[in-house]
Amino acid sequence: MSFLIGEAMTGGYGAADILNGCTIAVDKGEIAVIVGPNGAGKSTAMKAIFGMLALRKGRVCLDGRDITALSPQERVVHGMGFVPQTHNIFPSMTVEENLEMGAFIRRDDFRPTMEQVYELFPVLKQKRRQPAGELSGGQRQQVAVGRALMTRPQVLMLDEPTAGVSPIVMDELFDRIIEVARTGIAILMVEQNAKQALNIADTGYVLVQGANRYTDSGEALLVNPDVRRSFLGG
Repeated sequence: MSFLIGEAMTGGYGAADILNGCTIAVDKGEIAVIVGPNGAGKSTAMKAIFGMLALRKGRVCLDGRDITALSPQERVVHGMGFVPQTHNIFPSMTVEENLEMGAFIRRDDFRPTMEQVYELFPVLKQKRRQPAGELSGGQRQQVAVGRALMTRPQVLMLDEPTAGVSPIVMDELFDRIIEVARTGIAILMVEQNAKQALNIADTGYVLVQGANRYTDSGEALLVNPDVRRSFLGG
């Protein structure tokens, strides 16, 4: 079994199911990417895995343990970090204060972890005394990812991490995400920039109407003619 798996997930909001038997998995040190058209259930699948959406069917397992009944807060304690697409920083707090907030579950000295975040995102060290709300969009995303890393997660979940940033910043963020994965952290990511995301993915999931349409390596999906024609613009 994969380190993290949302298995045969069915659920939604109210009476309507958005997920229909969808399965998403990722292993330690790997990058799994969820892509698909608007309304396919990508972010909903992410929220279900993080416990923000109750499942009618299916389960979520982390390191062999069924965590379906755990709250998001409990999942953080068990090693999951989640970066939502919006409202993912405290704009009035400094960069350093944002990172400190990420260490809320820690009872040990978290300063070495903060130094690791600064090594990963050097611009954050330069701007550590600056209010996070004054940073550029790409820098704010670095703060959000850095804050999630402060919990020392085993799984890092990213919902549209490159939304609204320039292509150069997107490439830089993807480079940093690869570096995080190389430390052994499992990365699960929802991404609208499907081509670029599949380019760095060990595994790609193409969702349509809340169900798995294609599951393969990122490399294989990029050259799959049906995927290219239907989801990657030819």
